[in-house]
Amino acid sequence: MRIRQFGNIYQLAFLPTIFPINCYLVDEGVDLTLIDTGMAFCTKGILQVIKRLNKPLARIALTHPHVDHIGSLDAIKAAFPAAQVYVSRRDVRLMLGDTSLQCTEDQTEIKGGFDQHVQTKPDNLLEENHQLKSLTVYDAPGHTPGPIVFYQKSSAILLAGMPWLLGVVWQLLGINGGYSRFQPRRLGAQQRRLRVWND
Repeated sequence: MRIRQFGNIYQLAFLPTIFPINCYLVDEGVDLTLIDTGMAFCTKGILQVIKRLNKPLARIALTHPHVDHIGSLDAIKAAFPAAQVYVSRRDVRLMLGDTSLQCTEDQTEIKGGFDQHVQTKPDNLLEENHQLKSLTVYDAPGHTPGPIVFYQKSSAILLAGMPWLLGVVWQLLGINGGYSRFQPRRLGAQQRRLRVWND
């Protein structure tokens, strides 16, 4: 595991040169927010960093429910049972095993692995513009029907579940700075074009 710090954000990168799996811990002062939980083997590393930061984990927010983003959710939730779990209102259906598409959605088959054995259910459903402590939620459809990203205005950092994919999209759309620097006012106008990007 490789750890990089950007202000109050810690990037936990697992298998960074083989199959990058990123989780993020956001230090909100009195407690922590975890963005994505990686795969089952990521549990130990995540718990070690939380212990080192010596603050309770209060929130677990999921960008989308593919197995490489929720694989250690049950173990992390067991270690911090008071932590609230957040996912987008649309993608909660995928977490519950419903891969059907709504009639208003692109009828392309939903791709990616989903772990139907995850027992933890979300406590809260997120929509665009919700505030999760220092993070603002934005829709980023395309990878699944309802993935979300988290933007921290104070640092101008965007936390995304698929940063390499978003980096390509931002460049093609002419948004400067790639995936880690984000201009939320530009996203709304570009949302429909983001829908065409899939795995």
